[in-house]
Amino acid sequence: MIRILVTSDFLLISGFAVFGPVFAIFITEKIQGGTLAIIGFTAAIFQIFKSSFQIPIANYLDKNHGEKDDFYSLIIGSFLVAIVPFLYLFAGKPFHLYIINAIYGIGAAFAIPPWFSIFTRHIDKMHESTDWAVESVSIGIGAASAAALGGIIAEKLGFEVVFIVAGIVAMAGAATLIKIYSGLRIKVGRGQVLPQPDKKH
Repeated sequence: MIRILVTSDFLLISGFAVFGPVFAIFITEKIQGGTLAIIGFTAAIFQIFKSSFQIPIANYLDKNHGEKDDFYSLIIGSFLVAIVPFLYLFAGKPFHLYIINAIYGIGAAFAIPPWFSIFTRHIDKMHESTDWAVESVSIGIGAASAAALGGIIAEKLGFEVVFIVAGIVAMAGAATLIKIYSGLRIKVGRGQVLPQPDKKH
């Protein structure tokens, strides 16, 4: 379970890291009226939508004490995030970027809370630090490698190829999550994950 979650995160983060270093150049060169201010607004819109939706979604998932709801939220959010690189292929004006990053923010809001929730429930007992370290190291290595590769691809083949590669990698990450469904259904059903009081020592 943990291995699948880490692999998915590795691929999704790597996908976005492919175009991360050249995204600002893409906006200033390929977007009509693209400026440094547009870059800032684009980043802000992502954060606004992610922050606005994330807590309500998390609260809803916590009220339904089962992992099937978490799974569906995670899948919906991950695939929304994964289509974002492909959507950039059709962007030509600033408002296109704003719409795309709103979708990106909503997708992240659906994906992030259940990912952490499922990871926390299924973390290897007595190996919590190791599991989190593996997650951190894997996305760090993936992001660094993908960023270097993305710069080369952009220079040699152009932005379109960068976004296609990024989208394919991100989609692979989202699709990987489908593998956890059978494990969740067997281990945790609706009504079986209930809040427990802290143990007194």
